[in-house]
Order: sequence, then C-alpha cells, then structure tokens
Amino acid sequence: MEWERSRAAAARFEFLEHAGSTNDELRLAVTGPDASSWPHGSVLVTDDQTAGRGRLGRTWFAPSGKTLAISLLLRPVSADGAPLPPEAFGWIPLIAGAAMTEAVRRELERAPAYPAAGEGADASRDEALLGPTGRLEAALKWPNDVLVSGYKVCGILSELLPDASGVVVGAGLNLTLDEHDLPTLTSTSLLLATGRRPDADAVLADYLSGLLSMFERYAASGGDAEASGIADRVASLCGTLGEEVRVELPGDRRFVGTAERLDEGGRLVVRERESDETQAVAAGDITHLRYE
Repeated sequence: MEWERSRAAAARFEFLEHAGSTNDELRLAVTGPDASSWPHGSVLVTDDQTAGRGRLGRTWFAPSGKTLAISLLLRPVSADGAPLPPEAFGWIPLIAGAAMTEAVRRELERAPAYPAAGEGADASRDEALLGPTGRLEAALKWPNDVLVSGYKVCGILSELLPDASGVVVGAGLNLTLDEHDLPTLTSTSLLLATGRRPDADAVLADYLSGLLSMFERYAASGGDAEASGIADRVASLCGTLGEEVRVELPGDRRFVGTAERLDEGGRLVVRERESDETQAVAAGDITHLRYE
C-alpha cells in the first residue's frame, strides 16, 4: 500500500515493516541526532508491532498485518510559539480519541449495510454490536479508548518527551482481526464490525488530519478547551458521559457512580452513588456498567 492519503496528511510519514513499539521508535527519532528532520505532525506507522503497550504498563501482541500501530508527534506550542501550560496536556489524549472516533465513524458510514446476523454465538455478538439503536455506533470511552457499540476497536497512549518539548501520541487500531485473534472478549475490529475489509489508508488519513486540525485550534487558543470548541466536540463524542461506571483508582480504591461531565482539565467528573458527591478522576480504569 502506498498510503497516499495518509502521507498527504502528515508532515513526515514513515511506514515500518516491523517495529517493537512505534512510540519508542518515534521517541528515539525525535530526540536523536536527526531530531530536526522530525517536525510537528510527523508519523510512524506499522502493521507489525511486536511490543505494543497501553496504559498502566499493559502489553499485548497482535498478528502481523491485522492492526495498525500509529505514533504521531505533537509540539504543544501556542500561535505565538509559547509553550502550552502543563495543565493543557490533559486534553491531548482526548483530542486523539475524538479524532479516531470520528475516523471510525466515517469508515462505518462507508461500509454497506451491516450484514444480517447469523446463528449461535456469532448472532449474539452481531446483535450486541448493533446496539440499542439497531446500527453500529462509535464513541470515545474516557480517556483514550474508541468503542464500536461497546466493543474496543482502538486504544490510545500519549507519552511526554523527556524534555517536555513534545508529546508522542500512540494509537493501536484493530483492522482485520477475526474472533480468534481478539485480545479480549470486549474487543472488536473494523472487519468484524462491518463485515468488510476497511480502507486502512482512508481511516488513517481521516484520523491524522482530524487530530492535527483539532490540535491546531486547541494550541492556537493557548490550550483553552472551551474557547477552541474542543471541550464541546470531545463531550459530544464521549460515550462515557451519562453512563453508570465503575471507577478503579490507583491504590486499589473503587467506587460506582454516574459520569456527569468533563472538567476544564479534561478530567472525568463522576457523581459517586454511595455519597452523592462528585469526584474529578484524572487517572484510573473506567468500566461502563451497561456493557457488563
């Protein structure tokens, strides 16, 4: 594949035949002797990542050729070249998640009508994917997963460069995994969701152009999510809002409540069921209880 559309969307685009971790590869490139040749908006991509990782140090392995590992370099500076304040960095994973959600939605729209459910186990999975509306739905699960009708199709991991001069945004997108390849029972792929092989270049280009466009507006506002419209856009895509959720915090603390809104820093504000008090969650595992 030539990746024509994706190359046009990025400042620099490199496709690797194999990689341990595209985040690691990009971080080494942008902090090494040739760092100046890797501008804001540079991208590394592979469909054969052997040492992928997610939040909380989780690792996974995906069969070659069936997923995309994507790492994008962002330089968080405002329109006048001043660095964005550290508190503005909390929105970056959400911007990436919103961009991927929109890209997945467009791929779902490109697919023909969802194939009729079969019989047995596949039929129940098909019905679950269609969801309560009777059609496929893509949504952002706070803070950095993209779901298709409750099943995870993409995870995102953002990592700050050692000198805080940039952020490497990694995304792992399930393209053509079948039911035997899935890492968990709550995962899916674009192939399983739509019944057709996805246009990988179109999805990737949509993601890159959307993320860079949103980030440009966000950075131009000095990292003001409200003024840039980013807060409203992310909230409109975030399927976690309004859900009953279980929150698992560092230190083994857990509680159940309703996810009400995002605060000014992108944290999830949850009203705890037991105390009826709200708590802003910056880091933790969130489970949507209606999918359990």
